[in-house]
Amino acid sequence: MTIALHRGSVPLLVSIPHMGTGIPEPLRAAYLPRALATEDADWHLDRLYAFARELGASVLQPTVARYVIDLNRPPDDTPMYPGASNTELCPSRFFTGEPLYRENAGPSPQQQQERRAAYWQPYHDALQAELARLKAAHGYVLLWDAHSIRAEIPWLFEGTLPDLNIGTAGGTSAHPSVTEAVAQAAGRASGYTHVVNGRFKGGYITRQYGRPADDVHAVQLEMVQRTYMRETPPYDWDEARAARVQPVVRSMVEAAIQACRALHA
Repeated sequence: MTIALHRGSVPLLVSIPHMGTGIPEPLRAAYLPRALATEDADWHLDRLYAFARELGASVLQPTVARYVIDLNRPPDDTPMYPGASNTELCPSRFFTGEPLYRENAGPSPQQQQERRAAYWQPYHDALQAELARLKAAHGYVLLWDAHSIRAEIPWLFEGTLPDLNIGTAGGTSAHPSVTEAVAQAAGRASGYTHVVNGRFKGGYITRQYGRPADDVHAVQLEMVQRTYMRETPPYDWDEARAARVQPVVRSMVEAAIQACRALHA
């Protein structure tokens, strides 16, 4: 089983596509040893979003690492951010820019298609089916795409990221009232910076499934990892930091749900 889906009872699906750290045994020899530590995973987000089940949300998460295939990239591998450094559907580099694979050992086009069928497609099939189930039950649904990243990665972006990066595909993946509610919740949190549709506007999942005209709203949160963990090996959970930021994230999710509820009352 490469994915885990918890089915909830409220119109909220939390997707955590980059939390997986598994690299299947038959693939491991092709990677450089450093890659097997999966340093660019979205560490501990299942723990950070533990409150989602308390809210009655559905939660979807994979076991496979993004180094095998990136579940938040389009199946045709179109770059998400033209003009900037991008990771691919089957990534070839670490976030630092160095190669992931041993020389000439990266996946062939055929192998990439096999990975897409084995890992990418099941995740998206489950995501679509759960969105459809929740919308049928409630008339609308909120998709919250959960991500985290190191604060400074020069290969991907300049400078230091804000703590909370809210993405709605430039305002197209969620109703403006939903985006505003999330931003206001972030703004009320003392000690944290935030931005809406900055460097991270939302990846494939947000852009593909967010259809406010069809009563499906999608919000991506790319949060800086140092708000809840150590960004260097062994990437430990930081209990004190997590205890401070977890209520902030929860308040953002709850604000989005309330905005959806008001919109569709």
